[in-house]
Amino acid sequence: MATFSLLRFSPLPPLQTLPKSRPLLPSPTVQIPLLLKSTAAIRSIPRSNTISASYRPAVPASNRLLAALAYSLPFLNSLHYARFLFARFPAAAAAAAPLVPLVTAYRAIPYASFVAFFALYLGVVRNPAFDRFVRFNSMQAVVLDVLLVLPVLVQRVVGVPSRGLGFRLLVLGYDAIFIFSAACFFYSLANCILGRTPYLPLVAAAADRQL
Repeated sequence: MATFSLLRFSPLPPLQTLPKSRPLLPSPTVQIPLLLKSTAAIRSIPRSNTISASYRPAVPASNRLLAALAYSLPFLNSLHYARFLFARFPAAAAAAAPLVPLVTAYRAIPYASFVAFFALYLGVVRNPAFDRFVRFNSMQAVVLDVLLVLPVLVQRVVGVPSRGLGFRLLVLGYDAIFIFSAACFFYSLANCILGRTPYLPLVAAAADRQL
């Protein structure tokens, strides 16, 4: 009976009378600012890296001019492939007439093509003093100039047909080679002036491996 009376007349204290120095659960107001602070710090890292990676320095005007001039070598060497095209289209021949004195002076110099080729390759492509923009475009011009020499070597081995189907194929091949060379020249010239790197088909991969 004594035990029953003690349990009956000794009720537990109400919750509001519990000591405040011993909380039953951790206060959520302490962790919320920490979570917000760490989340903001994590999200701000990729944003700053993206902004810094999107900016690139502009290409100087001297590098643009030098890279554009490099493509004049394969273009001048490809003009002899335009003989049949100029004969059929006099307007194209008239448009290329201002280049005749330059081409004449260029061909009048002995071994001018070989000197220009090695000067561009050894003096610019293999020269670390130049920017990669200049070296890559110069290397593309060198590779394109080498590709233009291959049909001449094939002609020396096989011969030049003068009539029939072989002559027609020769004319079509000359026209295709010159159109491709002229398209590469004007495309690369426009991109170099704008400070962009042109990537020519069948040429860019070989030029990148050489660098």
